[in-house]
Amino acid sequence: MDSKQFKQQLLEQLYAPYKNCTLCPLGTQGRTQVVFGEGNPDAQIIFIGEGPGAKEDQQGRPFVGRSGQLLTRTLQHLGITRETVFITNVVKCRPPNNRPPTPIESNTCKNLLLLKQIKIIRPKILCTLGSSALQSLLDQTAKITKLRGNPLQWQNITLIPTYHPAYILRNPRELPTFVQDIKTALDSLNKS
Repeated sequence: MDSKQFKQQLLEQLYAPYKNCTLCPLGTQGRTQVVFGEGNPDAQIIFIGEGPGAKEDQQGRPFVGRSGQLLTRTLQHLGITRETVFITNVVKCRPPNNRPPTPIESNTCKNLLLLKQIKIIRPKILCTLGSSALQSLLDQTAKITKLRGNPLQWQNITLIPTYHPAYILRNPRELPTFVQDIKTALDSLNKS
C-alpha cells in the first residue's frame, strides 16, 4: 500500500465515527451532512476555509458553490487542479444561515477532525481562506488584511493566510491579491 492509499485509509477511519456527529451545536441545527474535505490525501498543501455553505451541505463536498468555483478557477489559472491539493474547512457542518461558527463549534471540530486531518496528510503548506480559519488555527484574533500573503509558522508548517473567496466575490478588485497569495502558497512548496 502506497502513502496515498494509507493516508486515505487513515482519513476514512477518522471520519467514520463522525458521519452523524452531534458533539457541537451544529450537529443538531439542520445540516444535511458532514463535509469532511476532499482531495489528495498525500497533498503538500491544504486549503482551509471557515465552514460549508448551502451547496457544500447538499453535495457533501467543500467549496463547490460560487466561492469554490472561484477557488477552482484560481488554482487552474496557476496550473494545478483540485485533485492535487486537499480542501477542507474548520467546521464540517453548515452553520445555520451561513453565520460564522461560534468558538465552541470551531474548537470542537478543529480538535476532533481538522488537527487530525493535518497530522495524517502532513502537508508542507497550509493556506487559510479568510479570517475565521486563520484565527481558529492561531487561537487568537488576527486581522486578515494585515497578515494575508505573509508566510507564518504553525507547528513547523508554513501557513499562508489569504482572503476567503466569498470576500473576493463581493470585492472583485481584490482578485489579483487573492491570486498572488495563492501563488505565494504554491511557490512556498518549492522552497520547503
